[in-house]
Amino acid sequence: MNTLKPKTSHWLKPLAWIYGLGVWLRGKCFDAGWIRTEAFGLPVICIGNLTVGGTGKTPHTEYLIRLLGGQGLNVAALSRGYRRKTKGYILAGTDSDAAEIGDEPCQMKTKFPELRMAVDENRRHGIRELMKLTSPPVDVVVMDDAFQHRQVRAGLNILLADYHRLPCDDCLLPAGRLREPFEARKRAQVVVVTKCPEDIKPIDFNIIAKKMDLQPWQELFFTGLTYGDPQPVFPTRKRSAQGPVDKEWEVLVVTGIAQPQTLVEEIGRRAARVEQLHFGDHHEFSRKDFRRILQCFARLDEKKRIIITTEKDAARLKRTPLLPEQLKPWLYAMPIEVKVLQNRQQAFNQTILNYVRKNPRNRVLPQGEDAHKA
Repeated sequence: MNTLKPKTSHWLKPLAWIYGLGVWLRGKCFDAGWIRTEAFGLPVICIGNLTVGGTGKTPHTEYLIRLLGGQGLNVAALSRGYRRKTKGYILAGTDSDAAEIGDEPCQMKTKFPELRMAVDENRRHGIRELMKLTSPPVDVVVMDDAFQHRQVRAGLNILLADYHRLPCDDCLLPAGRLREPFEARKRAQVVVVTKCPEDIKPIDFNIIAKKMDLQPWQELFFTGLTYGDPQPVFPTRKRSAQGPVDKEWEVLVVTGIAQPQTLVEEIGRRAARVEQLHFGDHHEFSRKDFRRILQCFARLDEKKRIIITTEKDAARLKRTPLLPEQLKPWLYAMPIEVKVLQNRQQAFNQTILNYVRKNPRNRVLPQGEDAHKA
């Protein structure tokens, strides 16, 4: 196994104990019923994690949207809309931008224009509003990054854990990156170890399964990420060079996400040269940032150069007025999808579909539908 040993600060462990006490008290209040939770009369699927930073929540949410939508269900996605400049409930339109609804919701709405994409920091209120929609009514709600939002009693909790930083090896904030103790994994019906490398060995699956120490009723899956060919962020802008990225290309990777390593590694396998500019998660690009990007890009071979970013960053960059015109023809986004490993895609899909079948709002999903494809 080539998982990373999480970096922890021993100096901050006293603060982590205080933080952990607060988290423990909050959890006990929910367990005792002192803080009200609410269940809803339709399937609600929660995707979340125990750590701060990227575990692949957005691509896994998109996987579920494809799977459920492919079964003819009317899917709604609900997010708090992190770092948006608005408040309250908003149902996204085709012209909604990251400032209005947040980076990840903007990305999903761009990718799935027919999706009912809503944001609300009060998830209970958000679900109530989604249930008011008609023509057609919502069949299932997928909540992104909501494992700690226990005010909503989701019917199916999917917990994501990064292969490179397993929560069983980590510490609570601020000494480590855990939002909740590892014990909280027991609230999930499904646990997914994400971002597994292509060369993962069969024995690694067993080692991780033992370390995760799940209950018999919990299901464990492993997923990896697959990248497609870079797609132009501004397809109407013509550039002088055409063709896919190959070993002759020089690439400037520009990201504003928590964990860009897998993207950089993928591009490194494809390109002759890779330069990197990484900013913080949900970074708002400034004029100074774009000057840095222009300077780095100018150092690459002008006949075989390109800028590649993530789909999430592209959704934000596409709508910023600060982006220089001369960069637009060269700006590409790397599409990403989830791949279920161990030949267990059908089992994973069936777990999701069985939950929805058993908890329908208005109709029952036909039995025998093909669960092989998402």
